[in-house]
Amino acid sequence: MNNVGRPDRVIRIIVGLALIALPLFSGMAVFASPITYWLSIVAGVILGGTALMGFCPIYAALGLNSCAVKR
Repeated sequence: MNNVGRPDRVIRIIVGLALIALPLFSGMAVFASPITYWLSIVAGVILGGTALMGFCPIYAALGLNSCAVKR
């Protein structure tokens, strides 16, 4: 059962790719710590995965649904 709608998926993919790319390709000091480096990558992978699957466990736990209502 999908609970992530199309606009939500697009945003998740864009933010997920940014979170993966920033620590890999930037020289920003915030990513000097291994913890922030890996947290950013893991968060990006999770966002991308939920966008590709169309299902978010947190949305399910909270009873949220961003899919369009079928009429």
